[in-house]
Amino acid sequence: MQCKNFSRVDEIFLLGFQNLQNLKIFFFLTLLIIYCITLFGNLQIILLVSSNKNLQRPMYFFLSQLAFSDILLSNSIVPNMLRVVLYGGTTITFESCLTQFYFFTASEALECLLLTVMSYDRYQAICNPLHYTSVISHLFCVKAIVLFWLFIFIIILMISLSISQLEFSGPNIIDHFFCDFAPLLDLSCSNTFVVEMESMLLAIPLVICPFVVITISYIYIVYTILKIPSVSGRQKTFSTCSSHLAVVSLYYGSLISIYLFPNQENIKKVFALFYTVITPLLNPVIYSLRNKDIKQAFVKIFVFLKLNSGFNS
Repeated sequence: MQCKNFSRVDEIFLLGFQNLQNLKIFFFLTLLIIYCITLFGNLQIILLVSSNKNLQRPMYFFLSQLAFSDILLSNSIVPNMLRVVLYGGTTITFESCLTQFYFFTASEALECLLLTVMSYDRYQAICNPLHYTSVISHLFCVKAIVLFWLFIFIIILMISLSISQLEFSGPNIIDHFFCDFAPLLDLSCSNTFVVEMESMLLAIPLVICPFVVITISYIYIVYTILKIPSVSGRQKTFSTCSSHLAVVSLYYGSLISIYLFPNQENIKKVFALFYTVITPLLNPVIYSLRNKDIKQAFVKIFVFLKLNSGFNS
Protein backbone atom coordinates (compact mmCIF):
# COMPACT_ATOMS: atom_id res chain seq x y z
CA MET A 1 0.00 0.00 0.00
CA GLN A 2 1.33 3.44 -0.93
CA CYS A 3 1.48 6.21 1.66
CA LYS A 4 0.98 9.11 -0.74
CA ASN A 5 -2.35 10.90 -1.14
CA PHE A 6 -3.42 9.96 2.40
CA SER A 7 -3.12 11.77 5.72
CA ARG A 8 -1.82 10.25 8.95
CA VAL A 9 -4.36 7.86 10.48
CA ASP A 10 -5.54 9.11 13.89
CA GLU A 11 -8.75 7.07 14.10
CA ILE A 12 -9.72 3.58 12.97
CA PHE A 13 -13.20 2.44 12.03
CA LEU A 14 -14.13 -1.12 13.03
CA LEU A 15 -16.76 -2.56 10.67
CA GLY A 16 -17.75 -5.45 12.93
CA PHE A 17 -20.60 -7.63 11.69
CA GLN A 18 -22.14 -5.83 8.73
CA ASN A 19 -24.21 -8.87 7.70
CA LEU A 20 -26.01 -9.01 11.07
CA GLN A 21 -27.64 -5.57 11.02
CA ASN A 22 -31.16 -7.04 11.06
CA LEU A 23 -30.30 -8.99 14.23
CA LYS A 24 -28.18 -6.38 15.95
CA ILE A 25 -30.47 -5.89 18.99
CA PHE A 26 -30.69 -9.64 19.60
CA PHE A 27 -26.93 -10.03 19.05
CA PHE A 28 -26.21 -7.08 21.34
CA LEU A 29 -28.35 -8.46 24.18
CA THR A 30 -26.84 -11.94 23.76
CA LEU A 31 -23.31 -10.55 23.96
CA LEU A 32 -24.22 -8.42 26.97
CA ILE A 33 -25.66 -11.43 28.82
CA ILE A 34 -22.60 -13.55 27.93
CA TYR A 35 -20.30 -10.76 29.13
CA CYS A 36 -22.09 -10.48 32.49
CA ILE A 37 -22.12 -14.26 33.00
CA THR A 38 -18.42 -14.44 32.04
CA LEU A 39 -17.46 -11.82 34.62
CA PHE A 40 -19.63 -13.43 37.30
CA GLY A 41 -18.38 -16.97 36.59
CA ASN A 42 -14.69 -16.07 36.57
CA LEU A 43 -14.98 -13.81 39.63
CA GLN A 44 -16.75 -16.68 41.36
CA ILE A 45 -13.78 -18.98 40.63
CA ILE A 46 -11.31 -16.40 42.00
CA LEU A 47 -13.37 -15.84 45.18
CA LEU A 48 -13.90 -19.57 45.78
CA VAL A 49 -10.21 -20.38 45.41
CA SER A 50 -9.08 -17.49 47.60
CA SER A 51 -11.62 -18.14 50.39
CA ASN A 52 -11.82 -21.95 50.57
CA LYS A 53 -9.05 -23.88 52.35
CA ASN A 54 -9.79 -27.05 50.37
CA LEU A 55 -8.91 -25.18 47.17
CA GLN A 56 -5.54 -23.89 48.38
CA ARG A 57 -3.69 -26.16 45.96
CA PRO A 58 -1.50 -25.42 42.92
CA MET A 59 -4.07 -26.56 40.36
CA TYR A 60 -6.69 -24.17 41.75
CA PHE A 61 -4.17 -21.37 42.14
CA PHE A 62 -3.46 -21.61 38.40
CA LEU A 63 -7.20 -21.89 37.75
CA SER A 64 -7.79 -18.58 39.55
CA GLN A 65 -5.07 -17.01 37.38
CA LEU A 66 -6.79 -18.44 34.29
CA ALA A 67 -10.04 -16.85 35.46
CA PHE A 68 -8.24 -13.51 35.84
CA SER A 69 -6.85 -13.90 32.30
CA ASP A 70 -10.38 -14.53 30.99
CA ILE A 71 -11.65 -11.40 32.75
CA LEU A 72 -8.82 -9.37 31.20
CA LEU A 73 -9.61 -10.80 27.75
CA SER A 74 -13.33 -10.10 28.03
CA ASN A 75 -12.82 -6.55 29.27
CA SER A 76 -10.38 -5.76 26.47
CA ILE A 77 -12.73 -6.98 23.72
CA VAL A 78 -16.42 -7.12 24.64
CA PRO A 79 -17.27 -3.55 25.84
CA ASN A 80 -16.08 -2.00 22.58
CA MET A 81 -17.60 -4.86 20.58
CA LEU A 82 -21.00 -4.04 22.08
CA ARG A 83 -20.66 -0.55 20.57
CA VAL A 84 -19.62 -2.06 17.25
CA VAL A 85 -22.72 -4.27 17.19
CA LEU A 86 -25.16 -1.61 18.39
CA TYR A 87 -24.03 1.13 15.98
CA GLY A 88 -23.07 -1.06 13.03
CA GLY A 89 -19.40 -0.19 13.49
CA THR A 90 -17.51 2.26 15.63
CA THR A 91 -14.54 4.61 15.57
CA ILE A 92 -11.57 4.07 17.85
CA THR A 93 -8.42 6.16 18.18
CA PHE A 94 -5.19 4.65 16.89
CA GLU A 95 -3.72 4.72 20.42
CA SER A 96 -6.79 2.94 21.82
CA CYS A 97 -6.54 0.39 19.03
CA LEU A 98 -2.93 -0.38 19.98
CA THR A 99 -3.90 -0.55 23.66
CA GLN A 100 -6.67 -3.03 22.89
CA PHE A 101 -4.23 -5.08 20.82
CA TYR A 102 -1.74 -5.08 23.71
CA PHE A 103 -4.17 -6.31 26.38
CA PHE A 104 -5.85 -8.80 24.05
CA THR A 105 -2.52 -10.31 23.02
CA ALA A 106 -1.22 -10.32 26.60
CA SER A 107 -4.29 -12.16 27.89
CA GLU A 108 -4.11 -14.70 25.05
CA ALA A 109 -0.40 -15.30 25.68
CA LEU A 110 -1.01 -15.61 29.42
CA GLU A 111 -3.72 -18.21 28.77
CA CYS A 112 -1.31 -20.26 26.63
CA LEU A 113 1.33 -20.25 29.37
CA LEU A 114 -1.19 -20.98 32.13
CA LEU A 115 -2.64 -23.94 30.25
CA THR A 116 0.93 -25.18 29.83
CA VAL A 117 1.87 -24.99 33.49
CA MET A 118 -1.49 -26.56 34.40
CA SER A 119 -0.73 -29.50 32.10
CA TYR A 120 2.69 -29.81 33.78
CA ASP A 121 0.92 -29.78 37.14
CA ARG A 122 -1.34 -32.67 36.00
CA TYR A 123 1.69 -34.52 34.62
CA GLN A 124 3.48 -34.31 37.98
CA ALA A 125 0.34 -35.28 39.92
CA ILE A 126 -0.37 -38.37 37.79
CA CYS A 127 3.05 -39.49 36.55
CA ASN A 128 5.22 -38.43 39.49
CA PRO A 129 2.89 -38.32 42.54
CA LEU A 130 5.54 -39.05 45.20
CA HIS A 131 7.51 -35.92 44.32
CA TYR A 132 4.50 -33.73 43.44
CA THR A 133 4.51 -31.54 46.56
CA SER A 134 8.24 -30.91 46.36
CA VAL A 135 8.16 -30.01 42.64
CA ILE A 136 4.86 -28.07 42.46
CA SER A 137 5.29 -25.98 45.60
CA HIS A 138 3.65 -22.66 46.45
CA LEU A 139 6.94 -20.91 45.69
CA PHE A 140 7.04 -22.58 42.27
CA CYS A 141 3.50 -21.35 41.53
CA VAL A 142 4.25 -17.76 42.53
CA LYS A 143 7.53 -17.70 40.60
CA ALA A 144 5.82 -19.11 37.50
CA ILE A 145 3.10 -16.43 37.52
CA VAL A 146 5.58 -13.58 38.09
CA LEU A 147 7.85 -14.86 35.29
CA PHE A 148 4.88 -15.25 32.95
CA TRP A 149 3.78 -11.64 33.52
CA LEU A 150 7.29 -10.24 33.07
CA PHE A 151 7.88 -12.33 29.96
CA ILE A 152 4.55 -11.34 28.40
CA PHE A 153 4.92 -7.66 29.33
CA ILE A 154 8.31 -7.43 27.58
CA ILE A 155 7.43 -9.49 24.50
CA ILE A 156 4.02 -7.94 23.77
CA LEU A 157 5.45 -4.48 24.42
CA MET A 158 8.14 -5.17 21.80
CA ILE A 159 5.52 -6.14 19.19
CA SER A 160 3.30 -3.16 20.05
CA LEU A 161 6.21 -0.71 19.77
CA SER A 162 7.20 -2.23 16.43
CA ILE A 163 3.67 -1.74 15.12
CA SER A 164 3.57 1.84 16.40
CA GLN A 165 6.71 2.62 14.37
CA LEU A 166 5.00 1.66 11.10
CA GLU A 167 3.55 4.31 8.81
CA PHE A 168 -0.26 4.45 8.88
CA SER A 169 -1.26 6.99 6.25
CA GLY A 170 -3.70 4.94 4.22
CA PRO A 171 -7.31 3.74 4.64
CA ASN A 172 -8.49 3.51 8.24
CA ILE A 173 -11.16 0.79 8.01
CA ILE A 174 -10.71 -2.63 9.66
CA ASP A 175 -13.14 -5.38 8.68
CA HIS A 176 -13.16 -6.90 12.15
CA PHE A 177 -14.72 -6.31 15.57
CA PHE A 178 -11.42 -5.60 17.36
CA CYS A 179 -7.84 -4.56 16.63
CA ASP A 180 -6.14 -7.83 15.82
CA PHE A 181 -2.56 -8.21 14.54
CA ALA A 182 -3.20 -9.01 10.87
CA PRO A 183 -5.91 -6.35 10.27
CA LEU A 184 -3.65 -3.72 11.83
CA LEU A 185 -0.74 -4.61 9.56
CA ASP A 186 -3.04 -4.53 6.54
CA LEU A 187 -3.64 -0.82 7.21
CA SER A 188 0.05 0.06 7.19
CA CYS A 189 1.65 1.45 4.06
CA SER A 190 5.12 0.53 5.37
CA ASN A 191 7.03 -2.66 4.76
CA THR A 192 5.73 -4.97 7.50
CA PHE A 193 8.15 -7.84 6.85
CA VAL A 194 10.26 -7.18 9.97
CA VAL A 195 7.21 -6.95 12.26
CA GLU A 196 5.78 -10.14 10.79
CA MET A 197 9.08 -11.96 11.35
CA GLU A 198 9.20 -10.66 14.92
CA SER A 199 5.69 -11.95 15.61
CA MET A 200 6.52 -15.35 14.09
CA LEU A 201 9.66 -15.67 16.21
CA LEU A 202 7.86 -14.54 19.37
CA ALA A 203 5.01 -16.98 18.67
CA ILE A 204 7.47 -19.84 19.25
CA PRO A 205 7.81 -19.37 23.05
CA LEU A 206 4.24 -18.09 23.49
CA VAL A 207 2.17 -20.48 21.35
CA ILE A 208 4.14 -23.27 19.70
CA CYS A 209 6.31 -24.34 22.66
CA PRO A 210 3.35 -24.34 25.07
CA PHE A 211 1.35 -26.49 22.65
CA VAL A 212 4.26 -28.96 22.34
CA VAL A 213 4.68 -29.15 26.14
CA ILE A 214 0.94 -29.73 26.62
CA THR A 215 0.92 -32.47 23.97
CA ILE A 216 3.95 -34.26 25.45
CA SER A 217 2.50 -33.97 28.98
CA TYR A 218 -0.74 -35.62 27.92
CA ILE A 219 1.08 -38.38 26.03
CA TYR A 220 2.80 -39.31 29.29
CA ILE A 221 -0.44 -38.86 31.24
CA VAL A 222 -2.40 -41.16 28.91
CA TYR A 223 0.42 -43.71 28.97
CA THR A 224 0.43 -43.69 32.79
CA ILE A 225 -3.36 -43.97 33.01
CA LEU A 226 -3.43 -46.95 30.63
CA LYS A 227 -1.05 -48.81 32.95
CA ILE A 228 -3.56 -48.60 35.83
CA PRO A 229 -5.09 -52.10 36.13
CA SER A 230 -8.64 -51.23 37.24
CA VAL A 231 -11.18 -49.43 35.06
CA SER A 232 -12.44 -47.39 38.03
CA GLY A 233 -8.87 -46.34 38.81
CA ARG A 234 -8.31 -45.19 35.24
CA GLN A 235 -11.57 -43.26 35.24
CA LYS A 236 -10.84 -41.62 38.59
CA THR A 237 -7.33 -40.58 37.50
CA PHE A 238 -8.49 -39.27 34.14
CA SER A 239 -11.24 -37.22 35.81
CA THR A 240 -8.56 -35.12 37.54
CA CYS A 241 -7.37 -33.74 34.20
CA SER A 242 -10.54 -33.95 32.08
CA SER A 243 -11.56 -30.34 32.80
CA HIS A 244 -8.14 -29.00 31.80
CA LEU A 245 -8.09 -31.16 28.66
CA ALA A 246 -11.52 -29.84 27.66
CA VAL A 247 -10.38 -26.22 28.11
CA VAL A 248 -7.16 -26.85 26.14
CA SER A 249 -9.10 -28.47 23.27
CA LEU A 250 -11.56 -25.59 23.23
CA TYR A 251 -8.88 -22.89 23.23
CA TYR A 252 -6.39 -24.35 20.77
CA GLY A 253 -9.13 -25.76 18.54
CA SER A 254 -10.63 -22.32 17.92
CA LEU A 255 -7.19 -20.70 17.65
CA ILE A 256 -5.90 -23.16 15.05
CA SER A 257 -9.15 -23.04 13.07
CA ILE A 258 -8.53 -19.37 12.22
CA TYR A 259 -5.42 -20.30 10.23
CA LEU A 260 -7.30 -22.96 8.25
CA PHE A 261 -9.33 -20.24 6.51
CA PRO A 262 -6.82 -17.45 5.75
CA ASN A 263 -8.99 -15.73 3.12
CA GLN A 264 -12.44 -16.26 4.64
CA GLU A 265 -13.00 -13.13 6.75
CA ASN A 266 -16.50 -14.05 7.94
CA ILE A 267 -15.36 -17.51 9.06
CA LYS A 268 -12.32 -15.99 10.80
CA LYS A 269 -14.63 -13.59 12.65
CA VAL A 270 -16.73 -16.50 13.89
CA PHE A 271 -13.71 -18.35 15.26
CA ALA A 272 -12.31 -15.10 16.72
CA LEU A 273 -15.68 -14.56 18.40
CA PHE A 274 -15.41 -18.06 19.82
CA TYR A 275 -12.01 -17.69 21.48
CA THR A 276 -12.51 -14.07 22.61
CA VAL A 277 -16.10 -14.35 23.91
CA ILE A 278 -17.25 -17.97 24.22
CA THR A 279 -14.08 -19.54 25.65
CA PRO A 280 -13.89 -17.14 28.66
CA LEU A 281 -17.56 -17.99 29.29
CA LEU A 282 -17.11 -21.77 29.08
CA ASN A 283 -13.88 -22.07 31.10
CA PRO A 284 -15.48 -21.50 34.54
CA VAL A 285 -18.54 -23.53 33.48
CA ILE A 286 -16.38 -26.54 32.53
CA TYR A 287 -14.40 -26.40 35.76
CA SER A 288 -17.52 -25.85 37.87
CA LEU A 289 -19.47 -28.73 36.33
CA ARG A 290 -16.62 -31.25 36.00
CA ASN A 291 -14.74 -30.61 39.24
CA LYS A 292 -16.24 -31.89 42.47
CA ASP A 293 -14.05 -29.67 44.69
CA ILE A 294 -15.33 -26.53 42.94
CA LYS A 295 -18.91 -27.77 43.13
CA GLN A 296 -18.60 -28.59 46.83
CA ALA A 297 -17.07 -25.17 47.57
CA PHE A 298 -19.89 -23.46 45.67
CA VAL A 299 -22.54 -25.48 47.55
CA LYS A 300 -20.95 -24.53 50.90
CA ILE A 301 -20.99 -20.84 49.98
CA PHE A 302 -24.61 -21.11 48.79
CA VAL A 303 -25.72 -22.90 51.98
CA PHE A 304 -23.86 -20.37 54.13
CA LEU A 305 -25.49 -17.42 52.36
CA LYS A 306 -28.91 -19.05 52.59
CA LEU A 307 -28.54 -19.78 56.32
CA ASN A 308 -27.20 -16.29 56.93
CA SER A 309 -30.11 -14.66 55.09
CA GLY A 310 -32.57 -16.86 57.01
CA PHE A 311 -30.95 -15.90 60.30
CA ASN A 312 -31.09 -12.19 59.50
CA SER A 313 -34.74 -12.37 58.49
